[in-house]
Amino acid sequence: MIIIADGGSTKTNWCLLDNEGNKIYFNTEGYNPYFIDTPGIVASLEKSLPDTLPRQEVSELYYYGAGCSVPEKVETVAKAMRQVFSGARVYVGHDLLAAARALLGRDMGFAAILGTGTNSCIYNGQDVELNIDSLGYFLGDEGSGSYIGKRLLRDFMRGYLPDGLQEAFRAQYELTNEEIFDRLYNQPLPNRFLASFSKFAYDHNNISYCREIVLDGFEAFFRNLVAHYPSYQNYSFNCVGSVGYNFRDALEQVAKGYGMEVGKIIRSPIDDLVHYHTVLTR
Repeated sequence: MIIIADGGSTKTNWCLLDNEGNKIYFNTEGYNPYFIDTPGIVASLEKSLPDTLPRQEVSELYYYGAGCSVPEKVETVAKAMRQVFSGARVYVGHDLLAAARALLGRDMGFAAILGTGTNSCIYNGQDVELNIDSLGYFLGDEGSGSYIGKRLLRDFMRGYLPDGLQEAFRAQYELTNEEIFDRLYNQPLPNRFLASFSKFAYDHNNISYCREIVLDGFEAFFRNLVAHYPSYQNYSFNCVGSVGYNFRDALEQVAKGYGMEVGKIIRSPIDDLVHYHTVLTR
């Protein structure tokens, strides 16, 4: 049995391929090793994995995750996976590589992630060849859910939301400024907390303010990241992630404004990753 998993900062999508070739899908929370340690991952998996999952029969596990870009963080996740799936050969890679393999297969091209966080790369058909660091939600992550959510939250806390949105936001979330500060500075996973507010922009996308903050986020993503890749206009723009997918009309508008043709924009790479590991590499 083989398990393939794509882990963002918020959610992990899993697919088990049994010995008859059947695909069984399930989800757990995300395991970004910058925000959770090995015991925390193990505890979450023990709680979240399906009771019917035959863990000891899994022979191969391919896990791609947010934050899995340096050996120390890769090992944080790999140790947890080896503990839970003790009979499996475990591979842990970066979610950016998962995005590239899902979007491009074995072809060279440009791939991006626009979800809770942001990332992008030039892919050579096998591995990430060039990556400009998105710098995370403190310093960058332009165009991401956390970036859009931060803008919304900041304007709400200052009383700047227009067109009845101030009242709608307050009624929906019932948060005081003190509670927001506590969530951001004293509670775990502040990036996920910020990104949760991007749904408000999606739900109110008919209001110009919400459309503009999304466009501004994507404009910053292209201006500060995409446009700095050499000859970026020679590639099509390919993207995975809920934010890119949900706001794909705005994303396509900005991409075309930067002279890039739009290729694949998908919510999740899991199905294409399964194809990569079961067809393209066998």
